[in-house]
This record gives sequence, C-alpha cells and structure tokens, in this order.
Amino acid sequence: MPRIALVTCRPAPDISVDRDLPVLVRALEEAGAEAAAVFWDDPDVDWGGFDLAVIRSTWDYSWRAAEFVAWAERCGKATRLANPVEVVRWNTDKRYLGELAAAGVPVVPTRYIGPGDPAGLPDDHEYVIKPTSGAGARFAARYTPDEHDTAVRQLARMHAEGFTAMVQPYMRRIDAGGERALQFFGGRLLHAGRKGAVLAPGTPYDERKVAHPGLEPWTPTPAELSVTERALAAVPDAPELLYARVDLVDGEDGEPRVMELELVEPNLFLWLHPGSVPRVVEAILNAAGEPG
Repeated sequence: MPRIALVTCRPAPDISVDRDLPVLVRALEEAGAEAAAVFWDDPDVDWGGFDLAVIRSTWDYSWRAAEFVAWAERCGKATRLANPVEVVRWNTDKRYLGELAAAGVPVVPTRYIGPGDPAGLPDDHEYVIKPTSGAGARFAARYTPDEHDTAVRQLARMHAEGFTAMVQPYMRRIDAGGERALQFFGGRLLHAGRKGAVLAPGTPYDERKVAHPGLEPWTPTPAELSVTERALAAVPDAPELLYARVDLVDGEDGEPRVMELELVEPNLFLWLHPGSVPRVVEAILNAAGEPG
C-alpha cells in the first residue's frame, strides 16, 4: 500500500480552497493507497514516511518563495517529490518566461524591473504589472499610459517587499477569446479549460481578484497543442513531469502565446472535469511505485 502525501497549505482568508483535494484523497484511498493532505510547512511531518509527495495546492508559496524552495529541497531528499525540486526552483520565478522566449517558444513579451531599475513603463499601450513570484493574480494590475503615477507606486511597493516586477502588454484578445489552460498529467493531455479576463480596468493591485472567472471546458486547437509541446520541451534538463499546466492567450496576430507555465502547484480543476480523476489517480500510483 503506497503512502502518498498530497501537499497543500494552511487555510487563510486570502487563500482559495482546493475543491479537488478531498476528492483526490478519497479516490486514492479507494484505489488502495494510503493518502493524506499535508501542510508543506508542518514541522512535525516525516516526509520520509511517504513513498511520494505530490505538490498540489501550496497556494501561499509566493509569499514565502525562498522558504518554500528550501522545503522542497529537504522533502526531495527524504522522498520522491513531484514535481522534482529542480523544477520547483526554476518555475517559482517567472523569469523562466525569458528562458522560454530565448528557446524560441512564443510567449507574452515580458520585461523585468528589479529594485533600483528604471521604471521605463509603456506610454503607448495598456500593460500589466505583476510580481515574478505570485499566484492568483496577487499584486497584479492593468494600467493605461495615463495611470503612470499609480503604476510607479505599485512598483515601489513591490520593490519594498522584495519583489521583482514583470511588465507585459495587456493582451487585448483575452477580452474576447479568454485564457486557455491545457493540463497534462502523467505525460499526457488530461483536459483543458478556458476562463475570462482576470484584470478589470481600475482594479487596485492589492485587491483580491477572482482568479478563474467563467471557467469552462475547452477543446485545444492544433496551434495551442503545438505551442504547449514546445514550452514543455524547453524546460531545462528535460525533467520528468508528473503534472503541468500551460496557460495560453492570443497575441495580436491571433496566434497562441504562453502566459504562464505552471509546474509547481497548478489548480487541476477536477471539479470541472470529474472524468479526469481516475487518470490522475493512475498516474500518481504509477509514480509512487517507481524506484527512487
């Protein structure tokens, strides 16, 4: 009977509830595993007592990114961690988008502004500012050129809290076409979904947003599948990924571009795709049975 930890975080007012977690624990137990939802920062957990630790909903990690990566390193030494610690280390900093772009993957154009760097904000188009370590649109906001002073104040606040900012053009086609999320598990396409735009004009950067508005099932196009495969192939050192989510939006040319590559704690939206639960369980059990 494999022992499996589904790694999550402690409940908090500004943390979403993982609707999939109890469903997945129950499904794993029904399949013959011993499964438990475990807080990543619980000092009393013996990670070596598990055959596999699957990071699921550690949705507070971006507040404590260095601490989280340090935990992943400890956990990865004690048991098999999915995804592996080198993936966690790389993917918790969204500067990976620059690496994907350098590898020829179509991504949303991104510029990074660290503490002390000149702002140089766009003066001819709408743009988005968000942190390189973030989740659920935290500290993200959409600006027009005439909102320059407000945007600069956001940069100052983020830099004071130790964040590097990323600046991207607002991808206008998202208002009509939405953002698509292609989910992979066990090396295969699991399902896909589409959601509406998250950032409404004038929404303060420090206001909590609805992270997945209007989410609905989606059938990926050949172009979306192609970009997704290129993005996953560009992950450094070609690690074995138990799970992955690739978030896509359309550029001005109508072609899909990678908005984010979620390899740490992507919401799987199993509540929207209940038929995917058996495939997730099978892949987790296979991973737990592999030799370390």
